[in-house]
Amino acid sequence: MARRVVVTGLGLVTPVGVGVKAAWSNLLKGHCGIVSLADQPAYDSLPVKIAALVPKGPAADGQFTPSDWLDPGDDRTMATFTQYAISAARQALHDADWKPESNTEKERTGVCIGSGMGSFEDIVSTSLAFASGGPRKVSPMFVPRILINMAAGHLTMKYGFQGPNHAVSTACTTGAHSIGDAMRFIQYGDADVMVAGGTEACIHPLAIAGFARAKSLATGYETKPTEASRPFDQDRAGFVMGEGAGMIVLEEYEHAKARGATIYAELKGYGLSGDAHHMTAPPKSGRGAINSMTRALAAAQLDPTDVDYVNAHATSTAVGDAAENQAIKTVFHGHWDRIHVSSTKGATGHLLGAAGSVEAIFTILAIKNNTLPPTLNLHNITDKDEFNLNYVPLKAQTGKVINAALTNSFGFGGTNATLCFSKID
Repeated sequence: MARRVVVTGLGLVTPVGVGVKAAWSNLLKGHCGIVSLADQPAYDSLPVKIAALVPKGPAADGQFTPSDWLDPGDDRTMATFTQYAISAARQALHDADWKPESNTEKERTGVCIGSGMGSFEDIVSTSLAFASGGPRKVSPMFVPRILINMAAGHLTMKYGFQGPNHAVSTACTTGAHSIGDAMRFIQYGDADVMVAGGTEACIHPLAIAGFARAKSLATGYETKPTEASRPFDQDRAGFVMGEGAGMIVLEEYEHAKARGATIYAELKGYGLSGDAHHMTAPPKSGRGAINSMTRALAAAQLDPTDVDYVNAHATSTAVGDAAENQAIKTVFHGHWDRIHVSSTKGATGHLLGAAGSVEAIFTILAIKNNTLPPTLNLHNITDKDEFNLNYVPLKAQTGKVINAALTNSFGFGGTNATLCFSKID
């Protein structure tokens, strides 16, 4: 029998706040972290001039300044995506009160942190420097700053963790895959404790230009950026790029119990699938999403009737939201009146490789607090025969007992993952 895995620590760096308390509170209040970039000359020529940015400022105000969250000098040696990861991981470790000191404890503690695009800024700036000045203009820190696994590596070096040192890069499914893979390391005995999640910091004119050329982004919202991300709404027209990180401490259940750790929830199931359909678009039937959800439920040994909430991947694209909605309705056919669905991307935008882990934390908090986070900007449903679930429009809903929940993540290349969390017995 596989070992049980529970969540004992949480850490967040998001556009709606830095720190779990600030981010969760702002999310429930309906705060949106999407801002205009129109005042930045670098974006003048772009058709999209909005993004969901991590707020910069003092930690006491739920914002990010490297010196408040990191050791002196870290901001010089670490790329921004790594800084976000280390900040969120430190929060999670502090929250879990996990401070391994013996070699055995350190050998049984591992890390699984991924990113979709890594340090985009370093790649662009170094490419330009190399083109104009040759190899002497390339920093010796260039390669260490851009490697996807460097966030995980830095964390292991800071704390001396000698268990699995793993990194995932599966586009927008990265955060969920990181958590799911970490779960399996614990289940199969490779570690007793894992720090897991995703991180992203690629808000850059070239990145936005690329997604805009692929017709993936919402346009025309420079004067009303908070209205741009509209999951499930009839006027949805593309996602909004975001940045941030979400980290959780996963722990083997008996290990957590033995040390008296506070347990948020149990991670009961992990399902994966491939669409085998298209580079960027899902099949209309939602086949891949159906497979990942049903596989997560099977791993959790739960029936669809046991699930109360789905934190949807729904990025605010016309095709993607419709396909996921169809998939959810297929999996939960027969109790549409009970299932609740929301997409927190209305508030955070789409954090790409960090989305799955940030949304996993929101799902864990929903279970812990029996509160459904809202889908912002959901004013009108296109087809009320198709979109006929409770999508938690505009305002959080309280008083709903949430015993178990799924959170979905889907990425370019047709990669899908679903995590299943539940209240702890």
